[in-house]
Order: sequence, then structure tokens, then C-alpha cells
Amino acid sequence: MHTPKIDIIKTEILSDNWYTLKKVTYAIEKKDGTKDTQSREAYDRGNGAVILLYNKISGTVILTRQFRLPTFINGNTTGMLIEACAGLLDNDNPEECIKRETEEETGYKISKVEKVFEAYMSPGSVTEILHFFTAEYSHEMKTADGGGLEEEGENIEVLELPFNDALAMIDNGEIMDAKTIMLLQYLRIKNIV
Repeated sequence: MHTPKIDIIKTEILSDNWYTLKKVTYAIEKKDGTKDTQSREAYDRGNGAVILLYNKISGTVILTRQFRLPTFINGNTTGMLIEACAGLLDNDNPEECIKRETEEETGYKISKVEKVFEAYMSPGSVTEILHFFTAEYSHEMKTADGGGLEEEGENIEVLELPFNDALAMIDNGEIMDAKTIMLLQYLRIKNIV
């Protein structure tokens, strides 16, 4: 397997508004040893974490529903997306981040999480690595309504769904978020719920 040598020639900041959009010019070594110069744009929004809460006894999962502008401008007529709870690390370690996000978004205070894998979600254009977690929940862990932080403009609906209904929502197109599909399929493949 050939691992090419990469030399960064120039990095330009195209936008530093919400997150950072960079244009990177680089030389990449081809299999025959020659070099090719290319330019690509990369969007850097930081790394994140995502979690799927599940209850084995009731056979349910906790998901969220919120407006996502990029989906709205790309054909989602309502802009609403059903997702697993997620957030940016903001200089926290992934486990602390996901515990904080879970409480903010869903109202569940969890203490034990299981990291299942990491993945680049859109490696052709976005730098983000997402840390994937699962955790069992019970109704006794519900300490607040959830819904996200108002100061961050979050308006999140918390959904408790039967696991099999959530799987069916992938098939019928109601769940179209990749990270959520990956975690639901993980629970299914591992026969956890």
C-alpha cells in the first residue's frame, strides 16, 4: 500500500465566521514518485461526540429533533432532523463532552458511557472526527426537560421511541442523519436492544 508524501505549500483562511474555512494548496506524491499540486477547501468546526441512549427493559431509545439549516437548503422541506444527541468537544475530552451534551439536550444525567468507535463524517471537506458513544438510561436519570441551551439558540425536542420504530424510520426516510443511523445499526448488529 502506497502512503504518499504530502507537502503543504500554502494555507489561506477563506472564512472565519462561524467556524473556519481554509483553502490548502499542497503537493502530493503519486505512486510513480512524481508530485501533483492540488488545492482543496476544508471546513474546520472542531471535533465532536455523539451518543445513543437506550433502555433494554422498555426497548426504547432517546433521540432529538431540531431544525438544521443545511438540510433545509438541500431539500428537507421542514428543515427538521431526528438525531442522536451530539455536540462539539469545546476543549473537553469526548466523554465529559457527551455527558454534558446529554444533560443539556435530553435532560438525562448519565454517569456511565461506552465509547464504541470514532469516524470522520465527511472527510472530503470537513476535518471533524466524531466520537461515538452509547449508554443505558432509565427514567430515574431524568433530571430536567432538556431542549438545549437557549443562549446557544437551541430549540430541541426530546423523543423517546421504541427501538424497532426508530429502525423503521431509517427505512421510511424519517431518520436521515448519518451518525444516528450508524448508532442505531450498531445497537442492532450487537443485539444490544
